[in-house]
Amino acid sequence: MNKKIAITIVLLLIIAIASSYSYTLTRQPTRLHITTTTSLYATGLLDYLSDNYEKVNPRVEASFIAVGSGAALKMADKGDACMVFVHAPSLEKQYIEKGTLKDHYIIAYNYFVIVGPPDDPAGVSKAHNASEAFSSIYKAGDEGKTLFISRGDNSGTNVKELSIWKAAGLNPEGKNWYLESGQGMGQTLVMADEKRAYTLSDIGTFLKYKKDGTIKTLKVLYTNDTELINIYSMYIVTTCKGKELDAAKGFYNYVKTHLDLIGSYGIDKYGQPLFYSAQGKEQELYSIWEELANQ
Repeated sequence: MNKKIAITIVLLLIIAIASSYSYTLTRQPTRLHITTTTSLYATGLLDYLSDNYEKVNPRVEASFIAVGSGAALKMADKGDACMVFVHAPSLEKQYIEKGTLKDHYIIAYNYFVIVGPPDDPAGVSKAHNASEAFSSIYKAGDEGKTLFISRGDNSGTNVKELSIWKAAGLNPEGKNWYLESGQGMGQTLVMADEKRAYTLSDIGTFLKYKKDGTIKTLKVLYTNDTELINIYSMYIVTTCKGKELDAAKGFYNYVKTHLDLIGSYGIDKYGQPLFYSAQGKEQELYSIWEELANQ
């Protein structure tokens, strides 16, 4: 083989390898970074939605970072995410006004619940509203009868908890019966279960942890469908660009047009949905969201 032919073959091999590598790169899925509240992730709902989406869009790979809503929004503000799923209207409003978030869409709702030990030493089950329930816990705590576990993490649940204390005209900060877990909802429920304490939870995470046996004794002692409604929204982050923005728009539109998947999630395992679809209740939910955002 002469030298020219050998050089030609080498060049052709280099071109073939480079072309193959380039093709492989173009076939790599786009990683979509999403920050989310722990309740949507811990219950498995977001994995369920993304798994269904990726079946028809295999070139998108959703990567979830599950933290409290406050942390999820801060990460988005720093440009660490392209989408956000949260449930803290008053915090969301701040980032909308700041220009971090766009395309607000309410996807689901459920309810917060006050859970505690079965013997209910504070008499929460007799309360007529959430403020009265918290007042009873405050009194029982001061009497040395019980504990309350707060998430203390600026999550949507923590924001709601603090708003109830405020509405009751009480400040439990510094009380020896008021403990902060600094953890997600699941870990906070476990801590409350172990200490036979009260806490505020979203119903979805409570049902999951109760059903799988992670929490043993805690029970729902108070809820209602007005003051304890819990609204979940999704957003696209304004700094998101390029292929990831295309991926975010695709997943956003998929969730928006498949809200029925949210409404049916969990029924077969828990006997009730962990979240209720916002479909058909958009106007009512946006009105409630506005009220909560301005509290």
